[in-house]
Parts: sequence; structure tokens; C-alpha cells
Amino acid sequence: MDYEAFFGAEIAGLHREGRYRVFTDLERHRGGFPRATHHTGQGEREVTVWCSNDYLGMGQHPKVIDAMHAALDRCGAGAGGTRNISGTNHYHVLLERELADLHDKEAALIFTSGYVSNWAALGTLGAKLPNCVIFSDSENHASMIEGIRSSRAERQIFRHNDPEDLDRKLALIEPGRAKLVAFESVYSMDGDIAPIDEICDVAEKHGALTYLDEVHAVGLYGARGGGISERMGLAHRLDVIEGTLGKAFAVHGGYITASEKLCDFVRSFASGFIFTTSLPPAVAAGAAASIRHLKGSSAERARHQERVARVRKALDAANIPYLPNASHIVPVMVCDPVLCKAISDTLLDEFGIYVQPINYPTVPRGTERLRITPGPLHTDADIDHLVGALSTIWQRIGLRQEAAE
Repeated sequence: MDYEAFFGAEIAGLHREGRYRVFTDLERHRGGFPRATHHTGQGEREVTVWCSNDYLGMGQHPKVIDAMHAALDRCGAGAGGTRNISGTNHYHVLLERELADLHDKEAALIFTSGYVSNWAALGTLGAKLPNCVIFSDSENHASMIEGIRSSRAERQIFRHNDPEDLDRKLALIEPGRAKLVAFESVYSMDGDIAPIDEICDVAEKHGALTYLDEVHAVGLYGARGGGISERMGLAHRLDVIEGTLGKAFAVHGGYITASEKLCDFVRSFASGFIFTTSLPPAVAAGAAASIRHLKGSSAERARHQERVARVRKALDAANIPYLPNASHIVPVMVCDPVLCKAISDTLLDEFGIYVQPINYPTVPRGTERLRITPGPLHTDADIDHLVGALSTIWQRIGLRQEAAE
């Protein structure tokens, strides 16, 4: 077999379909976010980032930077290996305490990324719970799907955000079997929010564990940044709350929070935890500092929501189509992969605006979009520049300027 020819042909197919992924060479500016330097073959230029998951700009917060410097000076660069072999660094212990407190749970367990925490936790629970059936929302993240698949447990897919369909499917499972319902609070592409209370009602009715991914909500919602479940007063009804340290908390890593026994169970059986080098102490220290700050400060969350509302108002005035939702995510709908990439390129090359195109398989074909994530550090001038650029491009290419249904 000509392996190189095969690889080349597959990549060429992505180019033809307009969904070849280009990683833009950006250098973030401490103290200047959302500004970044775009490195190209022709030199460097400053751009404004409009699609970062550093939702609150905490990646440059002095408390986070100072905590990381202090831990680096105290402990050095790395953790030295797995927690089993090299020991649990004290910064890991402190971080897990912060996370358990954030979600009002008995315990927490940190992982090297949000992807790994979903894969390892769901994979372990599904594999080890006797005769388990996992019920997964149809729009769940790839990491959740991969974890469920790796567990080899029976899997049932329920319609997106549909408690009635979940109820019907759970009712068909014989009593006594282990059951787990896995879903997200904020779905990152459409920005819609799950009916957590109704899903909990159904799960409790059928004796199922609940597993909620709050990756795109932690730090952003709730009185202390505990996510949608905190905002709705429902954290106590969820058996597992999973989150990330790399989005609103702006550092790196993932975690689960749950009962002490459940966390210990995952710690003891999850290969994705046992055999992986642990987070560097400086990363753990920075994440803990970010969480502590956002627990006690609502200013960033309030400013963030105000900026989101202003972007939507400006898009409405310019008649630029976006998908309405109740979260902070603003999906500007293009619905064509080649055009979506072309608009992204034009924004970057002509207007100094970086917004990555979102194409299949991240979203279904025909729903391609620009996923805009306004932040508290975007100015009025930034918003005007973004919407003005989009309006110019929309007029240039003759797209219909009407709100997306």
C-alpha cells in the first residue's frame, strides 16, 4: 500500500469539501487580551480575537499569573510523573479542594484536560457499573461519546434536550440495571441550555445516575461561578459534575466533582488518570487562583453578559444572521463550508479580526458558522469594528441579511 498517497488523498478530500482545518499562528499578549500577534510568512500584525474560550480573560489576570510564578519558583517546572509514582503535589490537593467547594460536593478529581476527564470518568463508570446502560444526549461532545464508546456499555441516544424521550427510553430498561444519564449544561456550538431539572426528575424516577458536563458554564454562571447547575440551584441533584480549567478559568486541565466514594472509585480504576503524568504544580496553582477569584467576584460575569448582549444588539441592527440562545455563545450562521472559511479569511486578512470557521464534523453539514464569543475585555470600538466588517462582507458576497431561525 502507498501510505503517503493515501494520506495525501484524504487531506485533498478535506480541501475539496472546504473543511480543511488551518491553525492560525497567534501569540497572545499578556495585558492586552483580546489582542494577539498573527505570525505569517510575510511578517507580523496585531489582530483582535473573537473566538477564544478564555471567556473572561482570566488568562492574564494578575492573581493567576502571580500564583503560577510562585508555584514555579517553589516547585519547578513539572509534576515529575503520575500522582501514583511521583506523589500528589500539594497544589493538586488544594485545587481539588477548591473544586469540591465550588460545586458543593464531597470530593473532586483533576485530569490533564476536559477531554480526558470525560473520557476517563465515563469510560470507567460505564465499564465497571454492572450491566450498565448509558443514556447520552444526541448532541454530546466528542469526549463524552468517546468515553461512552470505550466503556463498551450499552448505549442509548436520547433526543437533544428532550426529557420525555429520555423517560421513554429509561422505562424500557429492566429494573435493577445500572443506568447513567450523560448530558451538558451549555452546548458549545448552538449555545442552548439543557433542562437540567427535568432531566434530573426523569433520572431520579428511574434510579439513574446523572453526569453533567459544565465545561462551557463553569466560571460564567452562578453566584460563585459553579455553572448552570449552581444558577438553577440544582447542583445537589447531580451525581457527577464535570468541568474544565481551560476555558473560563483560563489555565489547563479537567475535573470531576462528586461523592468521595465515586471520585475514589474513578481514581482507583481509570487508566486515563492512573497512567498519565499529572498537571504541573504551576498550572494547578493558577487554576486554583482563578477559581478562588471568580468565586468572590461577579464583576467579570456581569461585564461578560453585558458585552454579549451588546454584540447581539449590534448584529440585529446590521441584520446579520445569528442563532438565538440563552447563553453567551453567538453563532453567526453562514451555512456553507467554503463560504464560511472565505469569510473567516477575509476577516483576518482585511480587518484584523480572528474568528475560526466551524465546519463539519464539529457541526452538521449545512449549519457552518462563525462562533463568536464576546468577552468582558472587548470594547465598544471592537464590537463596532467586528459588526461593521461582517456587514461589509455580507453585502459584498450577497448573503441574505436575515435572522437565522
